[in-house]
Amino acid sequence: MAVITISRKVASLGDETAEALAKKLNYTFITRHYVEQRLKDKGVPEDVLKKYDERKPNFWASLSRERDRYVDILREIILEEAEHDNRIFIGRGGFSILKDIPGCYSVRLVSSDKVRLERLMNEFNWSENQARERLTESDQNRDGFHKCFFNVEVENPTIYRLVLTTDTINADTAAEIIKTAFELTITQPDTQQFKTIIKNKLLGQKIINAIAFEHKLSIYFLDASVDETGIVLHGISESKTNTDKAIEIATQLGNGLQVKSEINFVTSYKSDIKGMKV
Repeated sequence: MAVITISRKVASLGDETAEALAKKLNYTFITRHYVEQRLKDKGVPEDVLKKYDERKPNFWASLSRERDRYVDILREIILEEAEHDNRIFIGRGGFSILKDIPGCYSVRLVSSDKVRLERLMNEFNWSENQARERLTESDQNRDGFHKCFFNVEVENPTIYRLVLTTDTINADTAAEIIKTAFELTITQPDTQQFKTIIKNKLLGQKIINAIAFEHKLSIYFLDASVDETGIVLHGISESKTNTDKAIEIATQLGNGLQVKSEINFVTSYKSDIKGMKV
């Protein structure tokens, strides 16, 4: 019972390795197409996906409400899938969403620019200039995506359990290396904690999404932390009515867990951020 997240540079055999690894472990490979469809099923429009999905948003797009909706629904989908365990995720910040969770093994696949250019040129019959443009665009988008949505430097090797260079190995060999390292690292106590932590994080995210997007309550910097002692809501609100409604929603979704509010009440907050995200 565990999950593996794979972060990858373009043309570093990411999808091929994930597919081979899923077969070796008998895990379910959660593809990008599957995640895209689930985002659409939860009401994220096609144009929003094109703007945010593994892309670096422009300045104004990074401040918009739809940006928050995209990433919060993405978090919910990743956590819903992870709750079933035995999943392999690729991209979409999965390693950041599931970081510090026992039973989650994060992998980064990289290759040299020379090898990546050759792979793109061979796969798509592109010129070197075409391949280089694609490589540069992809690297910039993925770097910007992770910085904007998760505030992480995707190239920092210390945030992964394993970083693997695929210059001189194929996808099957890469999958075998990951499988061996994963099985030597993930222990039974890890997996016993895994489901409880995922369940609590998922409930917290569902509460956030219900308050912010289903009921459209204006509570800024909303967060919901859940553990065995109960639910704690954090944020900034201009309205006691909104705070009371948020507590009511969390109570309904919490199935008996005690709800505590640490939402701060600020009467002039909206006017202070006029012209920014609301």
